[in-house]
Amino acid sequence: MNSVPETATIVAPASRMREFYELCKPRVVMLIVFTAVIGMLLAVPGMPPLDKFVFGTLGIGLQALSAGAMNQLVDRSIDARMARTCGRPLATGSLGVAESMLFAALLGVSGWVILYWLVNPLTAWLTLGALTGYAGIYTLLLKRATPQNIVIGGAAGAFPPVLGWVAVTGHMAPQSLLLFLIIFVWTPPHFWALAIERRDEYAKVGVPMLPVTHGIDYTSTQVLLYTILLVTVTALPFVVGMSGPVYLTGALLLGGIFLVYAVRLKWWPKPGLPMKTFGYSISYLMGIFSLLLVDHYLPLLS
Repeated sequence: MNSVPETATIVAPASRMREFYELCKPRVVMLIVFTAVIGMLLAVPGMPPLDKFVFGTLGIGLQALSAGAMNQLVDRSIDARMARTCGRPLATGSLGVAESMLFAALLGVSGWVILYWLVNPLTAWLTLGALTGYAGIYTLLLKRATPQNIVIGGAAGAFPPVLGWVAVTGHMAPQSLLLFLIIFVWTPPHFWALAIERRDEYAKVGVPMLPVTHGIDYTSTQVLLYTILLVTVTALPFVVGMSGPVYLTGALLLGGIFLVYAVRLKWWPKPGLPMKTFGYSISYLMGIFSLLLVDHYLPLLS
């Protein structure tokens, strides 16, 4: 007789936990934390201080989760009308606005306190500024105002490796800004590939993404040009002596594959290709940063 209520009691909290988890855009946050961690590891010759590494990762991660939740709060009306996002918890009504705002605030404040007191104040303020720029300036203003939204707003998303670097050193360095530049240039071809696939949905909800305002052919040209620029930018760590031939070889190989996708998208488009390009772009960025890490530690193994 009591088994059914007990099951309901167990399942309901688990279900709500999943909703809060999805509210924070975990897949985006994982990429943010990954690049931040790489920034920490690249900032020092050996291993970074354990306390800075652990608390820096935790604080940046909590603030990123908060920014993801705030992004969904701002975009909830748009999300409800798009096939890609209509299953999000605020769009379906499975989470309320007030509880979501409280949850996002708790995550954000907790992350900031950890960074300020257990890492360093500069990391705390830079993280707050970067993720506020993503959740506020990009989502609330730029996304609805200009087809160059992702280019301008991409600056906030490119900051995680800089945050990681500052977390373990206490200051920014030219090398960290080079990591920033790689993600900044990567963001437009990454996101515009998705926007091509979802052009009709963005048009329906009135978001002026580049394929909506300038057409798919123009957007695919921009994807190709930015990909060429990206391959050039990813060679800079080798040029300035930050990395060696192992990195350069891998980066050129990964970049060549990205260029093939971009060329096909421009001159030989077919259904499904934009999403394949979008998917590869994520693997590409992870590959570039993984190569930087491998190249960084190879001398220590010899």
